[in-house]
Amino acid sequence: MYLQGKACYFLIGFFYFFSHFVSAQDQRIADSLSKIYLEDSLEGRDRMELLKNLAFNERKDHDLALKYSEELIGLAKLTNDNKYLYSGYLQKGDTYLQRGDLKLALDAFFESAKIATIKTQIKEDEGVAYLAIADTYSSMDNYGNAEEYYNKAIYLIRKTNDSIALASALLNAGDTYFINKKYNKALDYFEESGVIFKKVNYLTGSAYNLGNVGLVYAEQGKHDLAEKNINEAIIILEEQEDYYPVSVYLTYMADIYINKGDFNTAFNYAIRSLDLATQYGLKEQISDANLKLSELYEQTGNKDASLKHYKDYIVYRDSVINIQKVQQMADIRTNHEVSQKQVEVDLLNEQKRNQRIIVIATAIALLLIGILAIGLFKRNKYIQATKRIIENEKERSDNLLLNILPEETAEELKNSGKVQAKKFESVTVLFSDFEGFTKYSEHLSPEALVETVDYYFSKFDKIIEKYKLEKIKTIGDAYMCAGGLPFPSDDHAKRMVLAAFEIAEFVDKIQKEVEKKNLNFNVRIGINTGPVVAGVVGSKKFAYDIWGDTVNIASRMESNSALGKINISENTYQLIKDDFECEYRGEIDAKNKGMMKMYFVKGIKNKELFEQLKENNSVVK
Repeated sequence: MYLQGKACYFLIGFFYFFSHFVSAQDQRIADSLSKIYLEDSLEGRDRMELLKNLAFNERKDHDLALKYSEELIGLAKLTNDNKYLYSGYLQKGDTYLQRGDLKLALDAFFESAKIATIKTQIKEDEGVAYLAIADTYSSMDNYGNAEEYYNKAIYLIRKTNDSIALASALLNAGDTYFINKKYNKALDYFEESGVIFKKVNYLTGSAYNLGNVGLVYAEQGKHDLAEKNINEAIIILEEQEDYYPVSVYLTYMADIYINKGDFNTAFNYAIRSLDLATQYGLKEQISDANLKLSELYEQTGNKDASLKHYKDYIVYRDSVINIQKVQQMADIRTNHEVSQKQVEVDLLNEQKRNQRIIVIATAIALLLIGILAIGLFKRNKYIQATKRIIENEKERSDNLLLNILPEETAEELKNSGKVQAKKFESVTVLFSDFEGFTKYSEHLSPEALVETVDYYFSKFDKIIEKYKLEKIKTIGDAYMCAGGLPFPSDDHAKRMVLAAFEIAEFVDKIQKEVEKKNLNFNVRIGINTGPVVAGVVGSKKFAYDIWGDTVNIASRMESNSALGKINISENTYQLIKDDFECEYRGEIDAKNKGMMKMYFVKGIKNKELFEQLKENNSVVK
């Protein structure tokens, strides 16, 4: 009954690595210190201390944080200061880890570990570096290496007085054992980390620790203990306003009470999870909570309510074509047709044997020659027909693969069985979302709901194909695409904005045409430009996806947009301002990103660009 296939564990963040800081990373501190940096009045160790604090607290601009780290590394090398050199590489690795460049993060962390081991010979620094390496391996799902470096880090940190670092290392190591179903080992680590968090009165650490212990008990079937720990975690996290884990834990509590046969209490927890996820826009958990409620209503015999929540679940679920199943179906069909042909051949051979019994020797010889000729002819036809069937199914599978992945990526996957992740320095990402779609979908059957979504997204697909952009995925009624990959280009930001105009115009046109049918959809569009990592995820379902802070900021642009408007970031604005009319909106608070400059794109300033597009159906660089 539990949430199969979902990562329901939570790692303590990177801030505890630096125990000499009083608090966690704070963008406000970076903004304040940047004024001192711009004055350029500090030198020597004072300037290196300033750079270390700037790199640590700068969360809004990863490129700026890397600049501070690189300058710190350069000054430390000039002055032969190994302590600050160690800090520079550690901060550099943290920034790469935050934006999803895991390979570069590992390189920097290993460099900091080498400095701590050979040059500074400070066990606490070495332990912190190993802890950073372990967390990076855990993010890469390389749990064998993660476990090895967690053990090294814990061994060294135990020799220091850094309690929070030790407790965090134990908690994160326990998560690794939990994922690998080593529940007793995980509980040992959680128990020790819990004692330390409680001793230093670190509430967030205590909450995650209690929740993770509850998850282990839930997997072991110890429902009372699971309930006790998870409830305590929920109380603390609600006070801390950390709502995503609360929503996940509430769904787990619903599972516990389903196993107890107490459906009323299970309903209460599932509804709380849905309400909380809806309030804070946690789409992934909205989907999970709706699925859980659908299952509960189905088990209690309320089919209508079950269908309603299942439709809501469909709206938020990421619809990705299962290419492996499609290929298996093609193979099954091919094998079936081949087997039918083989049956025909077997029957023909049986007829030959019967004829050899009832005819004389000469007739048998002549007939055998004739049958053999006929058999060879039919077998040749059978082989050619089978070959055509296999080729047709292979072509069909290849076309399905190209519908999911870019051509270059699909070829790499077919040739090597895997796809290497690639870094792109400049990519423009677009998110769109329909206003009022969830309420509208409640009045449709599942078939009509899918047909409606397909109607809009099929048109979106044609628009982005026209502008040589790449569709990434859809999540419920949200649509995501990118420009500048898999082949880098210079004009992807302009092409993306032109595509956004067509999308907005199409939705507005449809809204007016079907006004009498109450299909009053409006669309919000957000765009951002920056570096991303792209690759293929999944072993059973292939999906081409992109990661990085650029994607998160694009999502924030969409959520802070207005109906029928195109909201862009400062990065995108700098690339398109000469060709488009833009309205500056000021600095707006973006969730988890702080204050960010935003612009509405009002129209096309460069009419020549538009006419060129109209004639050539593509934008000339």
